[in-house]
Amino acid sequence: MLVKSFSIIPLGYYLLIGYCVCGHPSAYVGAQSDSVPVFSDKYTAKGDIYLPFADLREPFTAWYDIDSRSSRIDYYGDMVKTYQLGNFREFGTSRKVVPMTTETQWNVQTCVEVNGTQSSPVTPQGILPDLTGYKKIGSEIVNGVNCEKWRLVYSFEDKVNTYTMWVTYKEFNGVLEPVPIRYEVTGTNPVLGAHYDHYYLNYEDYISGSPDPDVFKLDESMTCRDFPGPGVDRTSIFNPMKEFIHNDDSHIKTSFEEFKQTHNKQYNDDEEHHHRLNVFRQNVRFISSKNRANLGFQLKVNHLADLTDEERMALKGWRYTGEYNGGLPFPEVSPSELRDIPSTLDWRIYGAVTPVKDQAVCGSCWSFTATGTVESAYFLKYGKQISLSQQALIDCTWGFGNDGCNGGQNYRAFEWMMEHGGTPTDAEYGPYLGQDGYCHANSTTLVAPITGYTNVTTDVDIFKYALATQGPISVSIDAGGKEFDFYSHGIHYNPTCGNKFEDLNHSILLVGYGEINGEPYLLARNSWSTFWGNDGYILMSPKDNNCGIMTMGTYVSVK
Repeated sequence: MLVKSFSIIPLGYYLLIGYCVCGHPSAYVGAQSDSVPVFSDKYTAKGDIYLPFADLREPFTAWYDIDSRSSRIDYYGDMVKTYQLGNFREFGTSRKVVPMTTETQWNVQTCVEVNGTQSSPVTPQGILPDLTGYKKIGSEIVNGVNCEKWRLVYSFEDKVNTYTMWVTYKEFNGVLEPVPIRYEVTGTNPVLGAHYDHYYLNYEDYISGSPDPDVFKLDESMTCRDFPGPGVDRTSIFNPMKEFIHNDDSHIKTSFEEFKQTHNKQYNDDEEHHHRLNVFRQNVRFISSKNRANLGFQLKVNHLADLTDEERMALKGWRYTGEYNGGLPFPEVSPSELRDIPSTLDWRIYGAVTPVKDQAVCGSCWSFTATGTVESAYFLKYGKQISLSQQALIDCTWGFGNDGCNGGQNYRAFEWMMEHGGTPTDAEYGPYLGQDGYCHANSTTLVAPITGYTNVTTDVDIFKYALATQGPISVSIDAGGKEFDFYSHGIHYNPTCGNKFEDLNHSILLVGYGEINGEPYLLARNSWSTFWGNDGYILMSPKDNNCGIMTMGTYVSVK
């Protein structure tokens, strides 16, 4: 018998959300109109998880066998395989097989595991809820199938969760059994008139009966190792389906408390706290799902994880106006000159790049990348590192077409620098405010005057040559996707983002290039603090002009 593990929550809660997926031995007692469907406790199925708030669809395949106390769920085909083996040790074992990439190997199938404990045993994970307590509310055609519609409504605190299951019936081994078609969960706050959660699972290829025992076995050549790192949460790492079927969001709440402490997040009231928790929930789901998809780079929870898509978009302040920026064309380069550049380059190790800064809640990325390329050009010419004021550009370049924290373009900042003969330093102009301020550049000393700026063509070899001979380059990209917002490490490549001028919305600073396992990258500094990315940096693939990384590159000439 499958043992249930309860925390201190009313028993009715588990009845409502279906904490355990074990079916009755009889599987189904007949298609009676008032009989609650009871799914088999041995089955195979495929399906998709849809997360509308995260704009995400994740395919899965599942095998479940209560007799052997084993289950397996694969995500994104067989990209990530998760195993729950309740009979492997006394308290069970969770395993995960993923393609792992390091500096010396690429996408090697690797097994990691954690063992269950007395307080938290590993039990088989199903993909179907227990429908105890549900009421039949009618019939409906879903995915082209005529279905019974079963629903349960659960109210708690100031929230209402609605659980709906659509089932049809099919004969397996001479017995008529329920077949899942769709399971949907919606969470609402009637007081605020808001939806805080919504997701659903579509099922297909459901087969009742014992799966092939071999599906629960690993390749004989594979050895599992302990999962690395302290504080590992098994629910989200090894058993992500548990959140969707059993509404177990304890890992979300624990992570949110850690997130608030790490980033000193404070909210005005309970209403805002609930709102931020639910935004955080959707972003964490997106991050976890995309990491299971093995994109070639990893995402992580950072200081932006409680912000909505609209709020994060406000940080991307580069504005396309359709005008030529007036820069000089890049000079012709001979093949021999292209061959003479180093195979890898990182201007940080030479002192040519100032530390990562944080633009805060201000669409001023253009000012950070503008000062960044000037600072580097000044260093390469005079061997001295200076820190120029982004606040001065925010405050003072309105007359050149920029809009302060509402966005702008780096070349308009260059034009202002040339007109006024330089830029104030941070130390003299004053601290960065993260908002629009009064311009007082006329009462400061302006340094690092520039004589012009040059555009770099959309060619990776030319970009590498320009980086090697001219120094860091200001570029603009399409950073509209969450994959960029929550980037952690690896070579970022997103074929869904745009690379035309009109697609660009954010500016960063290219500071080097190189390869990992034969995959080329361009190294860039962002302006979202060291909490973002790899200590504030990102490796971006130049493949197909990824996200417009080479659409609009510009460097300056210092007087």
